[in-house]
Amino acid sequence: MSQADAWKCEVCGYVHRGPEAPEHCPVCGVGREMFSPFVVAEALPAGEPALATSSEPRRLVVLGAGVAGLTAAEEARRRAPKADITLVSKEDGLPYFRLNLTRLLADEIAAQDLQMQPAAWFAEQRVELIHDTAAGIDRQKRQVQLESGRTLEYDRLVIATGAHPFVPPMVGATRTGVSALRTRADVQALLERGKPGGRAVCLGGGVLGLEAAGALQRRGMAVTVLEGFDWLLPRQLAEPAGRMLQREVERLGITVRCGARTEELLGDEEVRGVRLAGGEEIPANLVVLATGVRPNSYLGRLCGLEVGRGIVVDDHMATSDPLVLAAGDVAEHRGVVYGLWPHAFAQGLVAGANAAGALLEFHGLPPSNRLKVLGVELFSIGRFLPLDASYLVLEQQREQTYLRLVAHDGRLVGANLFGDTALAGSLKTWIEAGTQLAEIDEIVVRFPDLRPITPSGRRDAG
Repeated sequence: MSQADAWKCEVCGYVHRGPEAPEHCPVCGVGREMFSPFVVAEALPAGEPALATSSEPRRLVVLGAGVAGLTAAEEARRRAPKADITLVSKEDGLPYFRLNLTRLLADEIAAQDLQMQPAAWFAEQRVELIHDTAAGIDRQKRQVQLESGRTLEYDRLVIATGAHPFVPPMVGATRTGVSALRTRADVQALLERGKPGGRAVCLGGGVLGLEAAGALQRRGMAVTVLEGFDWLLPRQLAEPAGRMLQREVERLGITVRCGARTEELLGDEEVRGVRLAGGEEIPANLVVLATGVRPNSYLGRLCGLEVGRGIVVDDHMATSDPLVLAAGDVAEHRGVVYGLWPHAFAQGLVAGANAAGALLEFHGLPPSNRLKVLGVELFSIGRFLPLDASYLVLEQQREQTYLRLVAHDGRLVGANLFGDTALAGSLKTWIEAGTQLAEIDEIVVRFPDLRPITPSGRRDAG
């Protein structure tokens, strides 16, 4: 094991590189006390090299300037001080905290606060930042062709091209006023139409949909959230916590409709409403698509890499071509495409290090989520729903708070917290370490009413 020169925010997952934690998290705003040292597992498996060679590359190209791509470039520069490093971004401007776009929409931060690194950093670190789009990869010649016509030579290539919003195949999805929320340009488009007194509908009751709803409601719009599942955050929360969250969101003045099936986005050139299955119509001059994302794996497929849901990588972030690595939302690791900030950072760090000649390993991290913008205290991590009877589920529900713990073979593997998230950092540590539930006395002391629930959902009396 080796400790990286980094600190992780236990609230949102932002990772800060430096000898000490920042005074405040630039993503969620919490204080220094919520940061903990970030540790990366380093292994040198005998007889099983990850890459074709462990020598330092002369030319390294990184496609994508999100957290995975920028982190890969940072780590590669740290380990390969003489290499030529090129970072290709398809968006104009400096790389930014995509995680913070909803805070920008909510007017909590200014546009300049989005930047991950100042312009001077790229000159100081000798990282060439190119604003262009990769059109193809020739793995035989070790070249990347850009849409501008320029060709980039590489010894090692990192693909960190992220993901794109999924647009449901429904009538009206291309009308003016229908927008995703993935880029700074999307925020600008939403701000231009999100005027006080307007009506907005957010399709999707996940993290992004709820944060967008909260931001637009702060802007003075009447907002409705439509979720096809029976409760909010179905991928992060068990039903009791999802129901409590709905009551809290509605208390803020946002209308929530769960179990809603959207049939059509109404209007002519511009959107004017949403029609649900059954015929009900909800007026809207703005519709936000928060219906998930899909990996930008086209380049990988085009050049012959192994692609499943994303570009398939091993524990070293190496693809089926040992000179090409992938990280972040575009990567599929052990069958999982995470699409979360902490995982993109960790994968980018491993990919950048290995592209520079190291042999770090990424073994996976339990997914964790928090909500920004809404001011609701909730935390979800790992597996919060049991797969079968071999899982133990413990639950404590009160009027304003909810706790669920899930264990497998006595080992804590997941948790939901609502209303009181003081234990979030500790739970994250225990789950990532595979701690036995019986060893955690603090849980019993803090939650004396915690009881197991049966597979049918009934709480046992004992």
